[in-house]
Amino acid sequence: MSRRNFSVSYRPTLRSALTALALVIGAFFAPGVGVVTSATDAFAVTKISHSTATSMFRSSNITWSSSGGCSNRNVSTCTSFEQLNLASAQGAQTLKSATGCALNITGGTETGHAGGTYSHWNGYKLDFSKSTCLDNYVRGVFTYIGVRGDGAPQYRSGSGNIYADEGHHWDVTYYNCGGC
Repeated sequence: MSRRNFSVSYRPTLRSALTALALVIGAFFAPGVGVVTSATDAFAVTKISHSTATSMFRSSNITWSSSGGCSNRNVSTCTSFEQLNLASAQGAQTLKSATGCALNITGGTETGHAGGTYSHWNGYKLDFSKSTCLDNYVRGVFTYIGVRGDGAPQYRSGSGNIYADEGHHWDVTYYNCGGC
């Protein structure tokens, strides 16, 4: 086989190169996923139930509350964790451990939040009550990255999660578990 034929025969296709890239990116950004075997699997997330999430939060002394005193995902005044991403629950635990602050979750996967791929409904976001302890930690440790389209100041953690100060609470987008 000539040198020319060898290089053409073993040159990866664009599709295989993109699949390999997706696997690498997915393995990095999709915590909670076991062995990544395809580009589709690379972007899979592990969903958990409300009871699993509340058990995790209890074990870390994280509280939650709702204005409606309920957990029905389809009622906007409830605070639900049904279909929360495992990485989001773990991210809250990591935040609690790192800050030592009292944490209270006021928003989960219930209806009534803004839509989008990385939304509350899709399990990527949690809202936390503001406190001096949490405010000082986020502003003092994380990197200020500017204001969101709605004017909320944003801070990026070292792991890439985004904390938006919405005035009366922190709106946190968990892309990963924050180093769990």
